[in-house]
Amino acid sequence: MTAKMADRAELLLELKQRVSQCIEEAKAKLHTLSKDIWSCPELAYEESRSHDTLVAFFSQEEGWKVDSHFKLHTAFRATWGAGGSEQVNVGFLCEYDALPGIGHACGHNLIAEVGAAAALGLKAVLEDTHGKLPVQVTVLGTPAEEDGGGKIDMLREGAFEGLDVVFMAHPSKEDAMYLPCVAEHDVTIKYHGKASHASAYPWEGINALDAAVLCYNNLSVLRQQMKPDWRVHGIIKHGGVKPNIIPAYAELEYYLRTPSRAELHVLKAKAEMCFRSAAVATGCEVKVEFARNKYDNMLRNGVLEELYETNGKALGMDFTTDEDVLKNESGSTDFGNVTFAVPGIHPYFYIGSNALNHTEEYTVAAGDDRAQFFTLRTAKALAMTALDVLLNPELLQRVKQEFTEAKLKEDGTLTGEHTELSDKH
Repeated sequence: MTAKMADRAELLLELKQRVSQCIEEAKAKLHTLSKDIWSCPELAYEESRSHDTLVAFFSQEEGWKVDSHFKLHTAFRATWGAGGSEQVNVGFLCEYDALPGIGHACGHNLIAEVGAAAALGLKAVLEDTHGKLPVQVTVLGTPAEEDGGGKIDMLREGAFEGLDVVFMAHPSKEDAMYLPCVAEHDVTIKYHGKASHASAYPWEGINALDAAVLCYNNLSVLRQQMKPDWRVHGIIKHGGVKPNIIPAYAELEYYLRTPSRAELHVLKAKAEMCFRSAAVATGCEVKVEFARNKYDNMLRNGVLEELYETNGKALGMDFTTDEDVLKNESGSTDFGNVTFAVPGIHPYFYIGSNALNHTEEYTVAAGDDRAQFFTLRTAKALAMTALDVLLNPELLQRVKQEFTEAKLKEDGTLTGEHTELSDKH
């Protein structure tokens, strides 16, 4: 090891210790921030109070420039550093929307706290370097993860442009560098028929409920030809108004999921044939309405994951090795779309409870004081990982190189899938 490398390693260790201290010193106000958000759960795109709480938090912190309504009404941006082409721009994301009926059962109050804590800690130690490291720290408040995909809206508006790397972490019941997040698209299918008396002259009617039932059964039959890791799940939301009236309207809602966004195009094409054939069979008209935003799978970055694991273990994290957990492709997140625009990681963290996400028990756990130690530990690990890439330009280059190669591989697969579909149809 050269003297220069030894000096850099010593400085890095010193800064990591300092970033942990800075986050620890801010724990009281960070806990208050989290508790305020947890106490007032708000749904997607309606997070006005949580948004205002976060905007006020950063506005009161010295040195931050805050754009209070950044691209979306309940989004914000807080930046520290002069910016410019020569600076490395490190991003931290805050989520803060809740679930209907059960509040913060996904712990987004803790996601907001992690993002704020990591950014505050990193800023504090960078200030101590007196400008020796050309860095900008950016915090993005990203609404509507649970429904709608606020990050996708913000990507479309250019909110992530200029970022070199981006970090966030999600509460769970274990510590994990990565859990599979799949590509997903919501779709609503609406069948329009013709009402008629179901007993006196049913032949005059066109039964929209029959179309919905056929649609449901078509998809059930399709499952035999689906890949094992594809998922199609849905409900009939509307099936008529009275038994003696031929239903003139029926509506279904489905979620389509695949491990990659390339495969999602294939599944969507197959599912749409199921939707439309049911209309043909019953004489109904059909409207197939895919949601404005589709969620991409997560593009992994092994360099960042390894750095985070090293820092997490140094702080006492015990990362799960349970293969059933690590290979369970279940949920989806709009952070997946972000990873196709900017290199980033989305680790999961234990919060002191074995409760499952999206349950009332997890809502309680997310607001419990016991979650604070684990939340701040995660923020420290993210900030330490940011320091790794800031003090090692070659590491940042490796991060970006892996990102470029992974994206090219994924996009190449996507192009191949498009070609295959166009040949078949």
